[in-house]
Amino acid sequence: MASIAAQPPIQSDSSAGPNQPVRSSNLFSSPLTLRLLTYFTVLMLGAAAYMAFIYAPLERSMGAVQRIFYFHVGAAWAGALSFLITALAGVVYLATKNRKWDTVAESSVEVGLALLTMTLLSGPVWAASAWGQAWTLDPKLNSAAVMWLSYAAYLMLRQGIEDPVKRARFGAVYGLIAFSSVIMTYFGVRFIDTAIHPNVMGPSASTGSGDFGMAPRMLQAMIFSFITFSFVLATLLWHRIRLGLFKQHVEQVKIAKFSQEAF
Repeated sequence: MASIAAQPPIQSDSSAGPNQPVRSSNLFSSPLTLRLLTYFTVLMLGAAAYMAFIYAPLERSMGAVQRIFYFHVGAAWAGALSFLITALAGVVYLATKNRKWDTVAESSVEVGLALLTMTLLSGPVWAASAWGQAWTLDPKLNSAAVMWLSYAAYLMLRQGIEDPVKRARFGAVYGLIAFSSVIMTYFGVRFIDTAIHPNVMGPSASTGSGDFGMAPRMLQAMIFSFITFSFVLATLLWHRIRLGLFKQHVEQVKIAKFSQEAF
């Protein structure tokens, strides 16, 4: 996380306070490392598609629709990781009052919401085939929907706070509280015996064991999907952080111009 937030082209102004916007000497050029990471992530996505649709064997009972899970679960994993970054960045902000970490927290929520949206849109496609309906009152599905709404509210509520210090403090505290929905969705529902959503890995209260016995190639495709979406998260987050720091830079320029005009 730190390596993503502290990329070379964007440097904080050492003369500014911890709550002041950062200043950049070169905000318009993308660092070479980020460009290479972006190209590599695109290649990884292509390889993940190959492993999901060609390399992995066809599942006997569910058929071709099971291949959705390689992307569904991978996006869910990266989304949860993104919200964890939000919580950790919030803790660091509360400790340091450095607005850079508020930018990291807000950026990771936006990326996490995009990944979670992919999860919630791909899941019903599988459910319509496996259960005969796209959505049920299953605890895991409802908990995931509450999680999405919680982080969507995070972004909307931030827009109503003009003071950047109060906005950052609110975001840090809210991000910590909202992470409880992530814990409930990914771990808490495992202890509810009425849940019918399968667990890809680990035991559930309804079955007492993992619900997927994967063939070796299926498992390899799933692991590769986890790795791929981790790179997707890192790439999108880095781009979004740079955009957030550029926004702070623009705000700083506007404030400076307004101050000059006032005198």
